[in-house]
Amino acid sequence: MMEENTISQKPQRERIVVIGGGFAGLNLVKRLDKKRFDIVLVDRHNYHSFPPLFYQVASSGLDPGSISFPFRREMQKSKLKGTRFHMGQVKEINMERREVVTQFETLPFDKLVIAAGTTNNFFGNPDLVKYVYTIKSTPQALRCRYEILYRLERACLTKDMELRKKLLTFVVVGGGPTGVEVAGALGEMKREIIKKEYTTLKPEDVKIILLEGADHLLGPMSPHSQEKALQYLRDNLLVDVRLNTLLKDYVGNIATLSDGTTIDSGMVIWTAGITGVSFDIKGAPADFKLAPGNRFTVDRASRVVGLDGVFALGDIAYMTSEDYPRGLPQLAQVAIQQAKLLADQINKDDYSREFHYVDKGSMATVGRNLAVADLKHVHLDGFLAWLTWMFIHLISLLGMRNKLTVLINWMWSYFSYATSLRLLFHTTRYPLRSRWGER
Repeated sequence: MMEENTISQKPQRERIVVIGGGFAGLNLVKRLDKKRFDIVLVDRHNYHSFPPLFYQVASSGLDPGSISFPFRREMQKSKLKGTRFHMGQVKEINMERREVVTQFETLPFDKLVIAAGTTNNFFGNPDLVKYVYTIKSTPQALRCRYEILYRLERACLTKDMELRKKLLTFVVVGGGPTGVEVAGALGEMKREIIKKEYTTLKPEDVKIILLEGADHLLGPMSPHSQEKALQYLRDNLLVDVRLNTLLKDYVGNIATLSDGTTIDSGMVIWTAGITGVSFDIKGAPADFKLAPGNRFTVDRASRVVGLDGVFALGDIAYMTSEDYPRGLPQLAQVAIQQAKLLADQINKDDYSREFHYVDKGSMATVGRNLAVADLKHVHLDGFLAWLTWMFIHLISLLGMRNKLTVLINWMWSYFSYATSLRLLFHTTRYPLRSRWGER
């Protein structure tokens, strides 16, 4: 067995370990003083990905490489030179020894920044994780894509109409931006792709059901945007939207709803909730506890309450203010703004300035030429909102190659209604990794 890899040498410079290379973690390390600090970025993947476009990977609209960028390539840029990247999933945070432990190594730290983000929340029904599909990472989005393609291919072959109905009934749980975007992408597939590429099927064979527990979609957005999104899904994309309806249970391909009705569906896509990534925290004060949603309670300088020298950013941080007494929204802009301020504070060793979130607006795309956007002084919908959504997401991607690739894909799909990405790759088995000495 491989011996535990422990980096025990104390660097001359103060070491900052950052867990998570998402919007918060990456923006933080870009701005930290590399001459003053020894900076280590830890992430379970070796790439930064762009979560707002996971749904396009899942619906065969984009290749995963178009929305991902290798950390080691990013580290070559001037703003990140001097930062070291370590791949690994942090399992334990030891406050007594001031170390983080991954499956590969043990890393000592002087300051720790937790920006690990969130994972799926099944609201007390953990068995759902065995049966539903999720879209919280690139691998999950790919798994979802392959299942959709498999079901289309399988449905083309069967003569059993009941089986075909089950194969082509897709249930999306959650009416937030991701749920709306996934349901909209499936609606476009039903409306445009089935008749062109799957000619033995009929568009009416495909059934898409979106479940939302509230009486409206897109909870954080304006009533105007909520109503427009509902209209687009129902009228333009032929999605069966059911408000005030929860998924109560899902066993044996039967989805049981809160109103007592059932749906026979072979594929349920879960986008309904999120919870903070979990860590085994050792040596914390007896009164230390996490905030709702498995998040770290932080003050207005992003310092974790109860853990000395530990900070939390983005979705995993629970920060309240007068405008947000129940916590800041879990949005990319919050994470980016928090990271910028914290980097400045750490560099100056001055935490007197309080964080104030500047809301730059929110948006969601529903389908081709269909989107909604709540900007600072205006509400947009339709084609103009769709163009705005595309522009904002395009400039937010890392790497010029990725920007160009996504732009070309979008333009090609817009004018031809076609994509070359509906390819079904079945992964093969890895050799047993025990021979590599992994824990």
